[in-house]
Amino acid sequence: MPLVFAGFAAFAGSAYSQDTIPPQSGTLHLTLHAAVEMALRQNPQVQIAALNLAESVQNKNVARSELLPQAKLEASDAVVRANLDAEFGGSFAGLPQHLGPFQVFAAGPQFSMSVLDLSLWRRWQAAGENVNASDADRESVREQITLLVVSQYLGCLRAAADVRAAQSRADLAKALYDQANDLQQHGAGTGIDTLRSNVELRNETQVLLVAQTTERTSLYGLAQLLNADPNATITLDDALSFFETPDANIEQSLAAAYAARPEMRALAAQERAAADEKRAVSESRWPSMRIVGNWDYEGLSSTTGIPTYNYAVVFDAPIFTGGRIHAENILSDLELKKIAQQRQDLENQIAVDVKTAAAELASARSEVDVANQGVSLAQQEVQQARDRFSAGVANNIEVIQAQDALARASDNQITALYSYNQARADLARSTGQMESLYAK
Repeated sequence: MPLVFAGFAAFAGSAYSQDTIPPQSGTLHLTLHAAVEMALRQNPQVQIAALNLAESVQNKNVARSELLPQAKLEASDAVVRANLDAEFGGSFAGLPQHLGPFQVFAAGPQFSMSVLDLSLWRRWQAAGENVNASDADRESVREQITLLVVSQYLGCLRAAADVRAAQSRADLAKALYDQANDLQQHGAGTGIDTLRSNVELRNETQVLLVAQTTERTSLYGLAQLLNADPNATITLDDALSFFETPDANIEQSLAAAYAARPEMRALAAQERAAADEKRAVSESRWPSMRIVGNWDYEGLSSTTGIPTYNYAVVFDAPIFTGGRIHAENILSDLELKKIAQQRQDLENQIAVDVKTAAAELASARSEVDVANQGVSLAQQEVQQARDRFSAGVANNIEVIQAQDALARASDNQITALYSYNQARADLARSTGQMESLYAK
C-alpha cells in the first residue's frame, strides 16, 4: 500500500504570493513555500539582521556627515565682570582694577566644513563596505532561517508519515487479531495465535501513540520558527505521493558556492572595510584643512548690537601622536590577517559542506528506490502469510514476522525520503541557493 507523504509538492516549485500567507490565528494552512515566506517576514532573527543593516546604513550617513558642511545657530546674553590686573599681569595707574559688570548679547550662525581630510574620506568608504557586510550577514541569516524552517517542515512531514504508517500497521494488526479470534471461535485456530495477535496489536497501538506525540511536538517547533500565534493550529497542506522525489537542480561547483554564499561576500566586504580603515589611519599623518567661521549680531544689549563676523582657514598637521598611528596601523594589519584566516576556514568548510551534501543526496536517491522495493515486497509477504494462516497451512508466527518486516520497510522508506529531501536542502544551503530554491 503506497504511503502518502504530505508536503513535498512545494519542492517542485509551487507558485505562491505573499498576500496568500494565512493570518496568525485559528488554523494556519501552510505549504512549505508559505512557511518559508512567513519565517522570512516574521522570524525574530531575520528582523534583528534587518535592524543591524539599518544601523550600518545610518553609521555610513554619520561618517558622510563629517565631510559635509556643519552649521548651527547660537545665542547668548551674558553679564561680564573682568579683573584687569589678572588679565594683564599687573595694575595700571589711572585704571580701575576691574572692568564691568556689563551685558553682552550675541546671536548668529556658526559653520565649519572640511576641505581636505583624507582620513575622513576613507572612513566614509569603510562605512560603505560595512553596509555591504551587514547586507551579506542579513542574507546569511535568511539562508540559515530558511534551512531551519525547511528542516523542521520536513521533520513535521516525516512525523505525519510515521503517524499514517503506524495507523496503517495498527489497522492491519487489528484485522489480523480479529481474524485469529474468529478462527479460534470456529475451532480452526488456537488461543496462542489469538494471544500473539493481541500482543502485536498492543505494540502497534503504542507505536501509534508515540508517533502522534512526535507529530504534535514537531508542529510546535515549526510554530516557534515562524513566530506564529502559539494558540494557532498548523496544518501542512502540501500533498504528493511518497515516491515522487523532486529533482535537485542545484549548481554544485565550488566556484559557484564561493560566489553565492553570503558569508563569503560578508568577509570580502569586511576585508575591504578593514583596508579602508588602514588607509585612513595611514593618511591621518597627512595635513588636514577646514574652513570655520561665524557671523554674530553682538552688542551690549539686543537693541544696540552690530554685525560681527570671523572667518578662518584652519591648517592641521600632526607632528607627534605618541605612537597612536603606529599602533593603529598594527591593529589594522592584524585585522586583515584575521579576516584572511577566516576566509580560508570558510572556504574549507564550504568545500566540505558541498561535497558531503552532494554525496548524501546521491546516496539518498538510491536508498529511496531500494526502500520502495522493500515496502512492496513486505506487503506481499504479509498478504501471503495471512493467506497461509487463514488456510490453516501455518500458524500466525509467519504473520507476525511479516508484520515486523513491513514495519521496518515502512520506517526505512520514510527515513530514506526524509534523508533525500534534507540532503537536497543541505546542498542548497551549502551553495548559497537556499532562499532562491524554497522562497522564490
